[in-house]
Amino acid sequence: MNQAPAPTGGSYQAGQYEIRIEGHLDTRWAAWFDGLALTHETEGTTVLHGPVVDQAALHGLLQKVRDLGLPLVSVIHVAPDSHRSTP
Repeated sequence: MNQAPAPTGGSYQAGQYEIRIEGHLDTRWAAWFDGLALTHETEGTTVLHGPVVDQAALHGLLQKVRDLGLPLVSVIHVAPDSHRSTP
């Protein structure tokens, strides 16, 4: 009987995430991205930031980015009390 190998690598950490995409996404999309806040950065990117409850929710958000055809720049797990972007 074949068994799948045990997963390797890091484990998921629930908490605050920042998903940076290219371009300025209209703020009306915040509800579609599970209520994450949208911040437009001066270099022409949008940062979606807020709490992500589990790995399934994180994958769901990334699928929405993909489905809209938005170029993904980065995904960062941040400490609950910090926000790496400038307002």
